[in-house]
Amino acid sequence: MLNHPTLEKLQSLKLTGMLKALQEQMSMTEGESLSFEERLGLLVDREVVERDNRRLTTRLKKARLRQNASVEDIDYRHRRGLERSLILSLAGCQWIQKHLNAIITGPTGVGKTYLACALGQKACREGYSVIYWRLPRLLGELTIAKGDGRYLKLLTTLERTDLLVIDDWGTTTLTDGQPHDLFEILDDRYDRRSTLIAAQLPIEHWHELIGDPTLADAILDRLIHNAHKIDLKGESMRKKRKILTNTDQENT
Repeated sequence: MLNHPTLEKLQSLKLTGMLKALQEQMSMTEGESLSFEERLGLLVDREVVERDNRRLTTRLKKARLRQNASVEDIDYRHRRGLERSLILSLAGCQWIQKHLNAIITGPTGVGKTYLACALGQKACREGYSVIYWRLPRLLGELTIAKGDGRYLKLLTTLERTDLLVIDDWGTTTLTDGQPHDLFEILDDRYDRRSTLIAAQLPIEHWHELIGDPTLADAILDRLIHNAHKIDLKGESMRKKRKILTNTDQENT
């Protein structure tokens, strides 16, 4: 229970970091040896950390990343064409600052979604806004938004997000007005924001996916030429984990 006027004022001002730090100082005799400037500095540092953590939590919540992934936990042991130097470079997030794109391709199960989410999580940690969408869900949401009047608002949200992660690119062929919707999104973001694509379909087959030749040229022009490309290979990591799990069970 708060019984100190300063603590109550810090709480009313929502300075929760300083509040916690002051409570700790008041309960520790070691704090008496510190000068006023040192104690104040510790309070301010704690408040900064508390606010940074809250902002990060908010960014991660808005990102809605599909997997709880981090660049520090990426597995480089399996041979799947993953270059550590390139991943470390992307983890620095300068490509997002420069409004470049990234494209991750490869067969099912090689870790495209995990890698995309890991880079998205790192972007959140670096202070960038991120949002994750599976392409079929995004296109479906745009169709619904046209019907209920949210279409322009959704496009604006996508335009203003620092990093847009689009997963499951190429799992379905685009139909009706979907190529145009995709063009609107990428045209708004071109040279202003960064987009990360995770696709099973190799880039050379994306024209077939989009369908409309004119829109396909326009979309690929805005997406590919300024993109870092990662082409993953090998067997499904899910399959390998299952084999290892079964082997462990047989040995127990």
